[in-house]
Amino acid sequence: MNPRDLLADLISIDSVNPDLVPGGNGERQITGFCADWFRARGFEVHRLEERPGRPSLVAVRKGTGGGKSLMLNGHVDTVGLAGYDGDPLAPVVEDGKMYGRGTFDMKGGIAAMIVAAARATERPLRGDVIVACVADEEHGSFGTEEVLRHFTADAAIVTEPSHLEVTLAHKGFVWFEVEIGGRAAHGSRPELGIDAIAKAGHFLVALEQLGTDLANGPGHPLLGTGTVHASLISGGEEASTYPSACKITLERRTVPGESPQQAEDELRAVLDHLTATVPDFRATLTRGLARDPFEADPDAEIVRTLIGHLGAPPVIRAEPFWTDCALLDRAGIPCLLFGVDGAGAHAATEYVDLASLDRLTDVLTGTIREFCG
Repeated sequence: MNPRDLLADLISIDSVNPDLVPGGNGERQITGFCADWFRARGFEVHRLEERPGRPSLVAVRKGTGGGKSLMLNGHVDTVGLAGYDGDPLAPVVEDGKMYGRGTFDMKGGIAAMIVAAARATERPLRGDVIVACVADEEHGSFGTEEVLRHFTADAAIVTEPSHLEVTLAHKGFVWFEVEIGGRAAHGSRPELGIDAIAKAGHFLVALEQLGTDLANGPGHPLLGTGTVHASLISGGEEASTYPSACKITLERRTVPGESPQQAEDELRAVLDHLTATVPDFRATLTRGLARDPFEADPDAEIVRTLIGHLGAPPVIRAEPFWTDCALLDRAGIPCLLFGVDGAGAHAATEYVDLASLDRLTDVLTGTIREFCG
């Protein structure tokens, strides 16, 4: 029942996402550990595993009836261990900080929400308390998607790290692939070839201009404007051949009020203009993974309840990165993000501030009792 001890146990378990790092250990071992922890304290335990070897865990403490249900959500997968400064699976405590892979992102939040759920339900509550320890947030978030096909709640808190500040919005994203067509020919026969890489240059210049236009346009009060950037490029076969194709992968970050379709329409307009004005320019656009931006209602009951347990006027923030809050919100579950202080997500050195871990646990405990009681 001590979040610091629990966090040390969680850090020692390798839970690298195998979709990020081939051969990664995945979530099976860590969800098994959490299942044992919950069972020992009388929670119902549900294992969800549509993708073999990639389970999510949902622990439930049923209420006595007539109360509101609350879901605590966090991901148990981490990014890779390579390049970490020291042993990433050996938690080290120094100067009020615990170091190790996942301490900040986000096993600190996992430890806090697990302990808070157990503490808050030592005395019966009227509403259900649901703790979702999900797989795969670091890649495709199929874990929370699977959980939401089986469970719902009146509200939710995602315990991603937020420096003990209340996060009420974050950006979304859309991935696209643009393939610019050319015509293969011997490098000595320019009259026969069309250089797809050179044609791609026109698109990259136009893409940079689109990014400038977005930056100069209207923005969200907390998040600013959407952005776009080229992420990957490949093309050509050999030095003496005109390249027949050039592929560009790009990412469009969206803010509340922008949709994946709007982002696609912007890019199609750019490509249509180039097709009309650049000789021999032709391209295809394919939309990939898309995730909506998120914006909470600041007057939602769960927001007001958690803020009431902070004891001081909160700092309201927004995040440029995406989280599972957007999936919960889209499922009709009012939610917010609130988590530990620290630094080093995905970095060579990662740590959580232990005082913030204790504080998060206390705030979550009080919030659960009031919201579900």
